[in-house]
Amino acid sequence: MRVVLVHPAGSNFIPGKKDITATANRMAPLGLLSIAAYLEREGHALFLQDCLGPHAPAGIDATVRQILGNNPDLVGFSATTSGFWDGYELAARIKQIRPEVQVVFGGVHVSAIGGRLIDDFEHIDYLCLGEGELTLSELAAGRPAREIDGLVWRDNGRAVVNAARAHLPDLDALPFPAYEKLAGFPRGYSLPLFSYIQTPGATMVTSRGCPYRCSYCDRSVFQQGFRYNSPEYIYEHMRYMKTRFGVRHINIYDDLFTLNRKRIAALCERLAAQPLGVHFNCAVRVGHADDELLQMLKAAGCLMVSLGIESGDPDLLEVHKPGVYLDDVRDTVQRIQAVGLRAKGLFMMGLPGETVASIRKTSDFVMSLALDDMNMTKFTPFHGAPVWKTIFEEGTVKEDWRRMNCLNFVFVPKTIDSKETLDQLYNTHVKRFYSDPAWRKRFRKRIWEHRRSLWYLFRHLPDFLYAMRSFEPAKQGDLS
Repeated sequence: MRVVLVHPAGSNFIPGKKDITATANRMAPLGLLSIAAYLEREGHALFLQDCLGPHAPAGIDATVRQILGNNPDLVGFSATTSGFWDGYELAARIKQIRPEVQVVFGGVHVSAIGGRLIDDFEHIDYLCLGEGELTLSELAAGRPAREIDGLVWRDNGRAVVNAARAHLPDLDALPFPAYEKLAGFPRGYSLPLFSYIQTPGATMVTSRGCPYRCSYCDRSVFQQGFRYNSPEYIYEHMRYMKTRFGVRHINIYDDLFTLNRKRIAALCERLAAQPLGVHFNCAVRVGHADDELLQMLKAAGCLMVSLGIESGDPDLLEVHKPGVYLDDVRDTVQRIQAVGLRAKGLFMMGLPGETVASIRKTSDFVMSLALDDMNMTKFTPFHGAPVWKTIFEEGTVKEDWRRMNCLNFVFVPKTIDSKETLDQLYNTHVKRFYSDPAWRKRFRKRIWEHRRSLWYLFRHLPDFLYAMRSFEPAKQGDLS
């Protein structure tokens, strides 16, 4: 079968703002690339349409022409919440022109909402719930819909939800993602500025699932079971990226990279003994990284370690990220930096129960950590996250899927007076961190290491100046 897999645009929409996020950080759609590689191995003709890619056509009509130019039998869309409508508009146009083409939607948004989507959106033929490799493979092979686990389909206009698809038990059995299907990879894809010292960069994932139950996290696809690639598989994957594509820096986007200590220790030993000339970044959970493991990460080529901290208010942490304590966070940051690794903190503003006082606590805590980098997202309640069950009781929700992307405040807690207040506090908080003389001094010491990021920044200077103007200078009392 001829299959086109589509990564829709729309995931970076901020009303009234110019979209520069693809310039600042353009990531490969790893989930689709994994499915593409699996289907191609099964003998199907595979094409990939990245609507956020460097060579993506502008507009719906041009995109549809390019998709249909591959003469597909099946078109699959992987949709986030904010990308769903862009994907559906493409699907509707495809069905109008070529109604015989089968259309299937999958991804976290689809898996979280489930079967009712097929009732509400007439141009979707199938939904893929959960992991997509086996489900799409069986669909493309012509297996009857009623026999395919993980599939939602129509029977005389009625939605039929099949049995859930069992998780893939052995991730090492999967082929490496089909990076070669991306036009312009890897040079046309960019990692976050100043997070690397070598180019080109790329991304990879070495595990699926997470046993924790943070309130804001949607586990609809991979659930809570933790599965992972072996150290040998990861090493060969990294070597493949280096030899095939010339990749010299990899951001590893596992939820819990260091959960299995033995696995990571073995990988680090291999990378230290047989270096690939590749640096990498990863994330750790507080409590999962001791001094010895951090030293091993450093010796293996790790550059920066991220920590999901979310808040500097212990009461909010107890509700939304239980088991994480501020003293442990501070200790972990110090341990990371003590071995020569960079520490990046990941935070979230606007959680249920957030107040002006809790935002102030978070801002003060961030400033006290002496982080090398920081990222602050705007809390977004997603279908499938535990918090969704009570979110309408916790404040005001504007369920506009296009804006549900962690770049807009679509939820305002009862304890904050308005979205405008949240936006102002957010801008002030971010500006405070990057205006801090101590942070700027730390950054200047590494400026030559970041010459490739600087060159990229200068090439796109108008876009980055536009972004900087979005953050107003901090004013006395803004966080009081």
